[in-house]
Amino acid sequence: MTRNVTPLNINSTYVVLENDGDATPIPVSDRFFEDLEHQFGDFKGKRLVSYFTFEQDWDTWEMHPTGEEFVCLLSGQVELILEQGGVEHTVQLSTPGCYVLVPRGTWHTARVQIPSSMLFITPGEGTQNRPLSQPTQTL
Repeated sequence: MTRNVTPLNINSTYVVLENDGDATPIPVSDRFFEDLEHQFGDFKGKRLVSYFTFEQDWDTWEMHPTGEEFVCLLSGQVELILEQGGVEHTVQLSTPGCYVLVPRGTWHTARVQIPSSMLFITPGEGTQNRPLSQPTQTL
């Protein structure tokens, strides 16, 4: 099967990567995450390639139990906070192209020092979120 090759923009179309090597472009909308769940279910064996711009600190922690998350700074300056064994570690991302691999099962959040853009490759299955104010939880 031949697919038309056309340029897409990561600002408006994310990509779902499948374990079998397939990639599916997904348009971003107000209902994006609901549509993603409807189309892909529990997201087992899939990763989401996404792009976000941040002007302020994240207001939640997140954790991905099924794999490492690739987090790449494209512009700006961000402190990524990783919670490991009940202790917070800070990783400074200050140069475009710097990236980290957030370990599987590690709670993380970010402090935005100046407006920043970041690229993510996220193993979405089982992703958990919690408020910043919630006490530390260890796995």
